[in-house]
Amino acid sequence: MTDISDINNIKLKSWLLSDAPASAFQALAGRLYCGSLEFLQNRLAVLGLLIIFLLILTAIFAPFIAPYDPILTNLRNRLQPISVTHFMGTDEVGRDIFSRIVFGSRLTLYVVGLVAGIAAPVGIVIGTVSGYLGGKIDMLLMRLTDIFLAFPKLILALAFVAALGPGIENAVIAIAVTSWPAYARIARAETLTLRNSDFIHAIKLQGASPLRIITGHIMPLCMSSLVVRVTLDMAGIILTAAGLGFLGLGAQPPSPEWGAMTSSGRAYILDYWWLITMPGSAIFIVSLAFNLLGDGLREVLDPKKEN
Repeated sequence: MTDISDINNIKLKSWLLSDAPASAFQALAGRLYCGSLEFLQNRLAVLGLLIIFLLILTAIFAPFIAPYDPILTNLRNRLQPISVTHFMGTDEVGRDIFSRIVFGSRLTLYVVGLVAGIAAPVGIVIGTVSGYLGGKIDMLLMRLTDIFLAFPKLILALAFVAALGPGIENAVIAIAVTSWPAYARIARAETLTLRNSDFIHAIKLQGASPLRIITGHIMPLCMSSLVVRVTLDMAGIILTAAGLGFLGLGAQPPSPEWGAMTSSGRAYILDYWWLITMPGSAIFIVSLAFNLLGDGLREVLDPKKEN
């Protein structure tokens, strides 16, 4: 039984590492296998992936992990230090900080997922269309992109939230609006290097429309660079969301948002350090995890790296 299993593993490995794949699926499987092996050699990237995986599990099973209601107040337990009963202490109105951080992971993933899901598609569409069509369309779209890039992200997000009103949904919209220009720039740069390629000319001779060329051939080739940039930007998205929450323009009380928790704890920082240290540490650890993961993906997906 063991011999048969070893033989099957050898055959599978040979199939994955074949220099002449018989199908697109085999080529894709081989690239994923080699990329996974290279990624696993980067211990810091694996650590970042594990932290993000734990964050996702925490968000999914938050009701079972948190020992207390994250919103329910109990003034008799206010400002309790770290103990066996309260792993991270309690805040100024007696809410368990550990429970609030656990449920706050849901808000963090909600913001990161929505911003990435809005900004990345908008950026890649604008960038590829601009780079492929060129001319006046390219000039118009890139000047619009330059206008957004001329302002710091947090300042521009503050302006949009001030116009839309405070709230987590408006914060997501504001962060997404300020995030897409960087993706558009990357997609345009990739498109400019691809649009004069021989295979693009061959596709044109077959009668393919610009829409088909952009969506079917150029966009997929831009995805690797975009995935790396989105992963690296997630740390910035978390910090921007926390900054809006700290200023009272993000998630509104009593939502357990990490930035808002640090804001409410700043008045007690000298005597009750855990109020601001615990949510601040959560922001730091998750942001670091996304940066580590992004660096690992960049090393694996970089098309210009030497083999």
